[in-house]
Amino acid sequence: MANKVTIVIPNYNGMKFLKDCLDSLSRQSYTNFETLVVDNASTDDSVSFIQNNYPDVKLMIMKENTGFCGGVNAGIKASKTPYVILLNNDTAVDPNYVRALVQEISRSKDIFSVSSKMIQFYNREKLDDTGDLYNILGWAFQRGVDHPATSYRKSTEVFSACAGAAIYRRSVFKKIGYFDKMHFAYLEDVDIGYRAQIYGYRNLYCPKAIVYHVGSGTSGSKYNSFKVKLAARNNIYLNYKNMPLVQLIVNAVPLSVGYLIKWKFFKKIGFEKDYVEGLKEGIQTRRQCKKVPFCTEHIPNYCKIEWELIKNTFIYAWEYASRKLL
Repeated sequence: MANKVTIVIPNYNGMKFLKDCLDSLSRQSYTNFETLVVDNASTDDSVSFIQNNYPDVKLMIMKENTGFCGGVNAGIKASKTPYVILLNNDTAVDPNYVRALVQEISRSKDIFSVSSKMIQFYNREKLDDTGDLYNILGWAFQRGVDHPATSYRKSTEVFSACAGAAIYRRSVFKKIGYFDKMHFAYLEDVDIGYRAQIYGYRNLYCPKAIVYHVGSGTSGSKYNSFKVKLAARNNIYLNYKNMPLVQLIVNAVPLSVGYLIKWKFFKKIGFEKDYVEGLKEGIQTRRQCKKVPFCTEHIPNYCKIEWELIKNTFIYAWEYASRKLL
């Protein structure tokens, strides 16, 4: 029987995580898949470790570090299966993980992606992500982060899947495009989820697909200069590419407020310069991005997305307040 899924694992100097990740995939109840590790020119012993210990795992070795986007795009394009699972190297998955994702995405052809129930690797009583949301302030956030792992038990639509552990319908990439290499890393999954919605596809969350995630396994920390600058730049790209001019004008005030609040936050923790530099770079280079072509038949989708942006602002406020009470 031909494989139905290709699991693409981007790796950059992540040898210390690979054993947990690959061993968990070997214990899957669903076996109709192949595993492809895309190594982004690692300087540790990742490649030899895989070759010596996991002969069934396919390897694609990049000549240079192409970032998350370049790595997963290469893996997606090399795959031949109907579905592709993108999985971070700093994860371990439940034995029914692949089965749950395949069952969920198979329900309808208008489903582009399905996000997993991501639980914190070192604190398994708390959630890491149950699908990503994006709001009218220009903030992307992990739905459910730091809430009890026993919560968020219903399948639902989300703004985008977290590409750290999600399944995608491979054929849709040819229609909407692949992960944007200009992002390199960060917000690329929100961008492609946004793009999919413009074209009328849905992104879902599956609570039965459980994965344990270390977090910041490659970048090394939640906040650092590299990450703050790239995320700020990519936030400009995200809005510029996906919002038509009218929508950008309508959302100009809330987006500006969102940038101001984030500037104050990063000033407080010492990353003000990096954040401002990222915004400047985004503004200066935004025209190098490929905007989603405006099409009148997509107007209902733009309206639906605008409502989501508004609604998600209130969801963010509720989640933030409830975390403070936990």
